[in-house]
Amino acid sequence: MQLDYSNPATVEAMKQELLRISDQCDGVRCDMAMLILPEVFERTWGRKAQPFWPVAIKAVRKHVRGFCFMAEVYWDMEWILQQQGFDYTYDKRLYDRLHEGNTIAIRDHFSASLGYQDKLVRFLENHDEPRAADTFSPDQYKAAAVITFLSPGMRFFHQGQFEGRMKRISPHLIRAPHEPLHTDLQEFYSSLLSVLKHPLVRDGEWSLISCTPAWEGNSSNDSFIAFGWMGTRRKKMVVVANFRPHSSQCYLHPLFNDLYGAQWRFQDLMSEACYDRDGDDLHFGGLYLDMEPWQYHVFEISKTH
Repeated sequence: MQLDYSNPATVEAMKQELLRISDQCDGVRCDMAMLILPEVFERTWGRKAQPFWPVAIKAVRKHVRGFCFMAEVYWDMEWILQQQGFDYTYDKRLYDRLHEGNTIAIRDHFSASLGYQDKLVRFLENHDEPRAADTFSPDQYKAAAVITFLSPGMRFFHQGQFEGRMKRISPHLIRAPHEPLHTDLQEFYSSLLSVLKHPLVRDGEWSLISCTPAWEGNSSNDSFIAFGWMGTRRKKMVVVANFRPHSSQCYLHPLFNDLYGAQWRFQDLMSEACYDRDGDDLHFGGLYLDMEPWQYHVFEISKTH
């Protein structure tokens, strides 16, 4: 059923409904929020619709300060709904590109402005999509999760995701089939959630890092997704993944602009890997990486001397 948003009475009634809901919770997820944009509504139904989201969101925020609006949105209309007042909008584009394995398109996606990315909802599962554990190979899944959830924006997890559930069920059901617990995946998410509590990820400054060829004629640098987090007191983090089914090599360069003249330790927060590197080499040449298929690192970088 489609309500008639060309009717001012409908717009007012739905605004009142949101006001009523705002007395009972801290935020709402608005299903298929782009469908009632005036241009979409008119194109679909041949009627000029009344603007709804700016009016309703303003009224609710006046009633309940800080009330959160999240939009389920597709068709590349995320920016439009952010401009209409939504705090967060679904990032289905990243989800699709990870499924396709298109690393160049993924890096292009991350080149958008931070003002836009900070309002994106990053996810690998929701009630409308297949289970990630049933879609990705195990190693690819972990690399995709590191890329998704350590990028800026809201991190969005689905019930059963941490346990590796593989059967998608209707959200209207209150039961699910028994499935074995995937302890390896559960341990992975436990480590990832610990990283998400890191002050750099919560409050740091994010930036995309270039992945340059390791040597002439080696194009496997296109396999990498890399970005950094930087905070106060020279604290740093580098997140990198080889998102291809073959070994790949690259240099991360430029890395950070204050590495020169010191020694640095790269401690992987997702494994026991630890490397010491010279700051002058990092400044002039970059960080060399030779990584296996779907391998990832989350390096906390600290100055040793």
